[in-house]
Amino acid sequence: MSFKVSVLPGGQAFTVEPGQTVLDAALAAGLVLPYSCRTGACSTCRGRVVSGEYDAGEAPRRILEGEELARGYTLLCQARPASDLVIEAREVRMAGDIQVRKMPVRVLALQPLAPDVIEITLQLPSAEAYRYNPGQYLEFILKDGRRRGYSMAAPPGEDHTVRLHVRHMPGGAFTSQVFGVGAAPLKVRDILRIEGPLGSFFLREDSDKPLIFLASGTGFAPIKAIIEQMLVDGIQRPAVLYWGGRRPADLYLDALAREWEARLPGFRYVPVVSEALPQDGWTGREGFVHRAVMEDFPDLSGRQVYACGAPVMVEAARRDFAQSCGLPVEEFYADAFTSEADRIVAGA
Repeated sequence: MSFKVSVLPGGQAFTVEPGQTVLDAALAAGLVLPYSCRTGACSTCRGRVVSGEYDAGEAPRRILEGEELARGYTLLCQARPASDLVIEAREVRMAGDIQVRKMPVRVLALQPLAPDVIEITLQLPSAEAYRYNPGQYLEFILKDGRRRGYSMAAPPGEDHTVRLHVRHMPGGAFTSQVFGVGAAPLKVRDILRIEGPLGSFFLREDSDKPLIFLASGTGFAPIKAIIEQMLVDGIQRPAVLYWGGRRPADLYLDALAREWEARLPGFRYVPVVSEALPQDGWTGREGFVHRAVMEDFPDLSGRQVYACGAPVMVEAARRDFAQSCGLPVEEFYADAFTSEADRIVAGA
């Protein structure tokens, strides 16, 4: 049996078919609600159910605070209606000319950026239109049906290519191929299948608020795409990038980020390392990267934050920025990079 979902405050409505989640049904209807991992491992798709019955699944109890659950908040990527619903979502956008598509791609280049990070350049079919907002991601559809998501690491160009930053995850089904571990290493000219673009992580250009970019590890990739698009478009909103890694080598394009300071007026870069060793000779900021933001900006009430990286960092930033720094919840935009381990924990 299908059910109707009405969205406040905008008044949009869509139908959820049997077996669909609220998020999947919204996307199928051309309505883009905030989302990232789609597995229940982050809280980007957090929304409030005003009325109606639904199956929330197990993930919200692991991700959301007890007070949020009591007020009716849930994860829309997991919620399955058992009646008509009325929900509140902080932002609803029409899909517009950016359409999610499946297509074959050819591996054009494999370029090491660090011992554990490789940039993959994919050649798209020249006849295919692949439009995306810098910050969005795509998913590889593996031969066994499993999926692995990676953000585009550059803004759209006219050469029909996309670039991705892939970190080696020991034992990972896809990253082992990328790094040549196992019997079937990924090679230039190999054909892969993708679906995209996905996600609601992209710069909101209807605001002139100063920006905080927050990245850990390869969470730098989509933020790189956003900043490079700002350079192309001449956007000069004040912005600070905080990029965190365990050791200095994890900041694998540190020199590029420093170049942006000279090229983009009002831009500043703050690298942060959490586990530097004596031999690293590190003299910069130390500790958790989101804590560095809080030290520098105890009042975030007038800013917009774009955070990308490990779910634990993203969720800590979401919570602490709102509770301790006055950041409005609607001004926190995030993309959590979920590994297979994160998916298993989330029950995906």
